[in-house]
Amino acid sequence: MPAILLACPLTSPAMAEDETTEERTPLSTVIFGSLEAGPTKTFAAIGVKKALTGGLASSGFRALLKVGGSQEQTGTRRPHGTAYKSEAQVLIGYEWRIGDTFLSLYAGPDYESELRDEPLVTVVTHRYGARLHGDLWMTPTPDTMLHASAYVSTIDGRVWGRVAPGWLLPQNLAQRGLYLGPEVEAYRESDYSKLRLGLHLTGLRFLGLSWRISGGWQSTSDRPSEAYATLGLHWQR
Repeated sequence: MPAILLACPLTSPAMAEDETTEERTPLSTVIFGSLEAGPTKTFAAIGVKKALTGGLASSGFRALLKVGGSQEQTGTRRPHGTAYKSEAQVLIGYEWRIGDTFLSLYAGPDYESELRDEPLVTVVTHRYGARLHGDLWMTPTPDTMLHASAYVSTIDGRVWGRVAPGWLLPQNLAQRGLYLGPEVEAYRESDYSKLRLGLHLTGLRFLGLSWRISGGWQSTSDRPSEAYATLGLHWQR
C-alpha cells in the first residue's frame, strides 16, 4: 500500500541547495520517512535515496531503498481480524533537472509479506514482483509548486498516483518555501480501490528536517468513507 510516497513523496528535490563554493560537498543523500493513520489502519515507512553520480541538485543516476510496515483491521463485520504487512523496494533510476523541474524514473524489485490473524486461522503469505516509479517536482511560477508521483507494480496489478499542487504562503505569515494546496490520491489493485481528497502543507522546516502534513477524506471499496492523516519528513545531507 502507498505511503508516499509517498506518503512523503520521495523528496522535494527542488529544495536541494546548489553548491555555492568549490569546497562545499554537493548534497547527495536524502533520508525520508512517513506515517499514515486512519481509523482502521496505521502505516509507517523509512527510506534513503542516494545520488550515484553528481549531487541532488543536478541530473544523475539515483538508488532508492524503502521499507515499510502496516497494521490494519480486516473484515467489515465482527469479529474483526488483524493483518500485519511489511514491504521493501530496491530501485535504481535517473533524475533529470531542467531549470527548477526535477523528473525521475525508477525501476526494481518489489516485495511484500503479510501475516493475517483471523479469529479461526493465521495465514502468512509472501509476494514478489517488479515496480516502476515516477516522480515530478516543479515550480511553474515563483509562487506555485506541483508534485506528482505514481507507480505500478506486478504484485496484484497495483497502480497508485498522487497529484498535489500548492501555493506559496505569504512570508509574513509563514517561513520561506511553505506551500498549501489540495491533494488527490488514487490506488487500485486486483480486488481493492481507494480514492483520497485532502489538503497538504509542504515545506515546513523544524528540527533541521523538512516536513509535509496532509489530511482529508478517503473512500475505499471495502468499507465506509473515513478520515485520513499523513505525516512525511526528509533530511538532506
